[in-house]
Amino acid sequence: MADLPPQLSADLTNANVEVNAGYSGASISVFGAVFGLADRPSDVVVVVRGPDAPLAVARRERRAGLWLNGTPQKVSGAPGFHLTASSRDLDLIADRRALQAAGAGLDSLPLEVGGGPDFTRAVIRLKSGEGLYAVDPKGVRFVDRGLFRARIDLPVSAPVGLYRVDVILFQDGRAVSRRSRDLTIEKVGIERLISGFAHQRPWSYGVVSVLIALAAGWAASAAFRRV
Repeated sequence: MADLPPQLSADLTNANVEVNAGYSGASISVFGAVFGLADRPSDVVVVVRGPDAPLAVARRERRAGLWLNGTPQKVSGAPGFHLTASSRDLDLIADRRALQAAGAGLDSLPLEVGGGPDFTRAVIRLKSGEGLYAVDPKGVRFVDRGLFRARIDLPVSAPVGLYRVDVILFQDGRAVSRRSRDLTIEKVGIERLISGFAHQRPWSYGVVSVLIALAAGWAASAAFRRV
């Protein structure tokens, strides 16, 4: 009888991240175990994908001696956050096709940009510069035989919403087991009320914001006149 493939178990230390006035990012851990681990080398890859969001990019063009933004190109399939952590370099774990099928690495992102490959690379470069896209080839550590741990650092700019965390076990260049967990980032307290008001009543939110700005300006002007 053929050997059964090893099985994977995984979970998160915190599946709900609350964003309030003092929020400065968060760090959570993925931990788990591999059961029935054979003598063949095994690797664990953790993929964290955040909610998709509307996005557009534009190339800067020189016009009449000035550098101006060109026609914006809409981007689809771009997650707000994407992290791939692995036990070693991805190209040592599997070939490109297997990694893309697993959604691992930045090459697996299903980006569709009207401007072509240059715009696609620009999106990845910009998101990476903001800390929202990353690949960490040392992000997963085996702390004992079959036991592993990975750390997920969420920057303050990570969007709120539902995230998916995929933990994938690779062996002999193939994904042999997978576990998925949900991760939620949500605003709480006054931040939640303000965000809900802005999305549900955008015009009212805009009017209130203008009134608050005018009131603040008037108050500052009155204070300086007294001085």
